[in-house]
Formats: sequence, structure tokens, C-alpha cells
Amino acid sequence: MNTLTCKIALASLALAWSITSLKAQEQNPVPDLAFERQYQEGKKFEDGKWVLPDGTPTYNIQRDPANTDRVIKVDWNTYSGWRRYHAECHVCHGPNAEGSSFAPALKDSLKTMTYEKFLQVVSSGQTRDVAGTKYVMPAFGDNKNVMCYIDDLYVYLRARSTDALPGGRLSADQRAEKPKEAVEAEKACTAN
Repeated sequence: MNTLTCKIALASLALAWSITSLKAQEQNPVPDLAFERQYQEGKKFEDGKWVLPDGTPTYNIQRDPANTDRVIKVDWNTYSGWRRYHAECHVCHGPNAEGSSFAPALKDSLKTMTYEKFLQVVSSGQTRDVAGTKYVMPAFGDNKNVMCYIDDLYVYLRARSTDALPGGRLSADQRAEKPKEAVEAEKACTAN
């Protein structure tokens, strides 16, 4: 390969990397701290998970202070919710909860949906008619792979809805250790 060909190849690679980097920045906005505050104010770690003063589960995400979009660590429940979402929900609701042609973006739905409404919809299902098109969310109340981890799913989706958690993969080194209470709850819920 001659020098000119190498330079062209390197320039093309640099351009492709720049475009990919810009797309990643578009897909992973920095959180709106004022909006996020309502889902974080007064939170405490209780019985193995993060909760708000009213008992609603919430997330705990640590970001790089120099780059608030870079996640350093997430609590166990957010990590578990990410895993469960991509095992059970993303086929319809799309990767990263960003929606698909036949199911809404839960990233957007959770901006206004209460915890109680989320529990009701997931456990009992719902049908919506939008401009003559029927959207059906099946009931998952009997599915232990969903209901045993319902709080985890909720906190993952809530973190996505506030942009506290950017889309993409989470690695094992980005998660907190699994609390003993989560181990015990999982055993109790999934036992036959």
C-alpha cells in the first residue's frame, strides 16, 4: 500500500470515527438535572435498594464528574433492570427503551408514568387505540422473569427516562455488588 493510499484510508477511518462519535453524543444526552432531581431528592439505601421518601424505588448512578455522560457505576437494581429489560422487553419496546414500530418508547412513557401505573400496566396489560391502530401490551402478572424483578425494570426505565443512564451496554465492572436482600428476595420470588 502506498503512502497516499494509507493517508486516504486513515482519513476515511477518522471521518467514520467522528461521525460515530457525534451519533453517540446525540443518542446519549447529558441529564437534565432539574428534571432528574424529582427522582433522586431524599433517596436512601434501604433493605438492599435505593428508595425515595415515599418508598418508590429509584436508581443510584455515579457519573464521571469531568464527563457527566460517562457512567462509572450503577446500583445493582438498575443493572438488573437493564439485564431483565433486554431479556424480556426490548423485542417490542426496542433497544434502550427507545421504542419500535409497534410499541412505544418506554424511555418517554416513564417521564410521566407513576410507579403504581407502571405496576398495573405490566401486571395486567393494556390495549390502546391510537388513530385506529390498536396497541396491545400483554399481561405479565404470571411471568416470574418479569414480576420478580419489576422494581429493577422500573428503576432502569426511570433512569433512561431522565437520561441519567445513557443507552448502550453496561459491563459488570460498572455495577455495584448484589445486596444480600436482593439475593434473598430473588430466591423467595422464583422458588416453585
